[in-house]
Amino acid sequence: MGKFVITTATNGQYYFNLKADNGQTILTSEHYTNRASCNNGIESVKTNATDDSRYDRLTSRNNKYYFNLKAGNGQVIGTSEMYETASGRDNGITSVKANAPSAPVADA
Repeated sequence: MGKFVITTATNGQYYFNLKADNGQTILTSEHYTNRASCNNGIESVKTNATDDSRYDRLTSRNNKYYFNLKAGNGQVIGTSEMYETASGRDNGITSVKANAPSAPVADA
């Protein structure tokens, strides 16, 4: 099972990574000014992860593939790593769907 890892950035803000079983980061959040907001972001990922319509499948300017997970209000709550192929990106989405709903939360 994957897990959410909360980290404090050098500027004192909080962010989380959703990590797969193998330790690879599959989703990274924005930065939050306080831990409570970061925890709310994690809950939003858990809530929205299984809804395929919440994913934007994107291609960067340098032809790498990635995705954003959005909340019901359209706000981006997490962004993936860059993938070499569209199928790699789609596997990342599948991993978020499988790992996020029941993933525990840990500190870095």
